[in-house]
Amino acid sequence: MSTKRKSGAKDKSLGQKLKRRYKLVLMDESSFEEKIRFRVTRLGVIVLVSSLIIILIMLTAYIIAFTSLREYIPGYTDTSLPKKIYGLQQKTDSLEREFKRKDLYIFNLKRIIEGKDVLEEIPPPLQAGHNYDTISNSHSREDSVLRAEFEAQSRYNLYQSRGYGPDPIKFNNLNFFPPLHGIITRGFDAGNNHFGIDIVANQDEAIKSTLDGTVIFADWTLETGYIIGVQHQNNIISVYKHNSAILKSQGTFVKAGETISIVGESGELSTGPHLHFELWYKGNPIDPEEFITF
Repeated sequence: MSTKRKSGAKDKSLGQKLKRRYKLVLMDESSFEEKIRFRVTRLGVIVLVSSLIIILIMLTAYIIAFTSLREYIPGYTDTSLPKKIYGLQQKTDSLEREFKRKDLYIFNLKRIIEGKDVLEEIPPPLQAGHNYDTISNSHSREDSVLRAEFEAQSRYNLYQSRGYGPDPIKFNNLNFFPPLHGIITRGFDAGNNHFGIDIVANQDEAIKSTLDGTVIFADWTLETGYIIGVQHQNNIISVYKHNSAILKSQGTFVKAGETISIVGESGELSTGPHLHFELWYKGNPIDPEEFITF
């Protein structure tokens, strides 16, 4: 009996302690005036602290489950992330293929302007450190005969590409704008690798685009100085060489008759202020005088 009474007394004493009221007073230190007064119990403090802890746990769980902050927790990533990465990889691969195709297109256009053959792919750059000075090549008699026959056939095909071949040029509906008014000192001569005409004019005369198109090449070379090339419709390309200045950048759209450069004599092959003007159709040079009145 005494043990039960002691246990009941302890329980009653603990319950009384939890329910015992305390007064919390905030006073002004100088005047001892009461500012704020609270009546609290130990049980109330325990309930308040427990409630705050539960609320913080629930708020943290909500942030982790329903916000993007969960992605910063190691091992807890978004389930759609692998799908997004796969989609980005596909886009990157397609962009890389498109860039390679455009680089090859511009590379071949530069080779056409320089009078070289078109390649199916861009050759890799030569590695430094190799010495080719000791290599010597000699042509056999058969190789020389084959080379002469091929050059003769190619020269004949150049004349056919001027509009008399199996794929004739039809420019009846095109109105070419004269790029420059002046005196033609040298005409089109594909047999001697002169694939355009030379027009002499005063220094600093304006050179205009012959048709609407997009600038695909605007650069400087050692032999022909400042060059600008324009891609037109119907697979036509116009080239303007020996300029003193280029007024349009690569990728710019120009209208027919719009000024694109200034007459000059840049480049080692220039003998005075003039314009070397070329027209190309499907990779073949054509005589500009057949379609334009200068």
